[in-house]
Amino acid sequence: MKGSLGKVSGGTGRAWTMAALVLAFAGGAWFESLGFFEFARDNTDEIWILFVEHIQLVVISSAISISIGIPTGILLTRGFMRRYRNWSLNLLGICQTVPSLAVIAIAMTYLGIGKKTAIFALVIYGLLPIIRNTVAGLAAIDPVVLDAGRGMGMNPRQLLFRVELPNALYIMLAGIRTSTVINVGTAAMSFLVGGGGLGDLIFSGIAMVDPGYMLAGAVPTAALAIFLNWFLGKVEGWVISPGLVYEQSGAPDI
Repeated sequence: MKGSLGKVSGGTGRAWTMAALVLAFAGGAWFESLGFFEFARDNTDEIWILFVEHIQLVVISSAISISIGIPTGILLTRGFMRRYRNWSLNLLGICQTVPSLAVIAIAMTYLGIGKKTAIFALVIYGLLPIIRNTVAGLAAIDPVVLDAGRGMGMNPRQLLFRVELPNALYIMLAGIRTSTVINVGTAAMSFLVGGGGLGDLIFSGIAMVDPGYMLAGAVPTAALAIFLNWFLGKVEGWVISPGLVYEQSGAPDI
């Protein structure tokens, strides 16, 4: 029986590998026909500079979003601030429903043109997943666990850092990953306000109706989003204690 299952599993794995190779070959041939590889070879330095700018926008905005979002999420689960939790989350939800281009345009009227406008818009877009998941992670902790901590003589600060945050970390990191991946795509809009990034290639390629130019920005953007999603998923596995088991259905509705 085990031998049969092994053969089936091995056959399925080979089938997926072959399918992936065929798709990769077809995609490469298509990109070549559109002039992507030729443009990338001739403009490697330009693509690299814009790629680095794109990463800088994502890293800076994500760092600011995390530094604001996690303390805000914690605050919304403390004391009298609980009564403002739903109101605050709804307000942030409304902000995120506004198209990214509109947020950038509004920010530009106050901050002018440049990277600070782009970073401001990215921070606004990246806050909601982090705050929402921080609140959800802390609210999902079993009260019995909290009572056990209090029974051990922990004060509120110790309870937060030794019990609540470690138990909520899995859900919090999922919010950070979502926020970061969203910012990778939204950062392409930074070009419209002089913020730099791979959006320069994407929008210039659209304006010139040049697929190779456009793909030179779109492909690295997509690859960066995929890589960060994979890498942050790995980080979750590295920092989360294997003894903590979560069920997706166990998180409360907030």
